[in-house]
Amino acid sequence: MSWINLNALWKIVVFGLVAGAGLPALFAIGITSLARGPRSARTAGADSDVLVGGSVVGAAIAVLCFLIILAAIGWGVYEVYQIGHPSK
Repeated sequence: MSWINLNALWKIVVFGLVAGAGLPALFAIGITSLARGPRSARTAGADSDVLVGGSVVGAAIAVLCFLIILAAIGWGVYEVYQIGHPSK
C-alpha cells in the first residue's frame, strides 16, 4: 500500500492535459481556421470592392471550437459555484 493514490493521480494528469493544453490548442485551431481563406483567393487592389475573407467551413470550425471553450468555462464556473454553495 502506497501513500500515493495512483487512481487520483492519473485523473489529475489527464484533466490537466485536457484543460491545460487542450483548451488553448483548441483556441489556436479556432483562430487558425478563421485566418484561412479560400485557396484561390487573391489579394484585391486598393481600388477594388471585392471582399477577401475566410471560408465558411473555417468559420464553422472556429465557431465549434469557441463554443466548446465557452462550455468548458461555463462548466468550470458552475463547479466553483457548487463548491461554495453546496446543496442542503
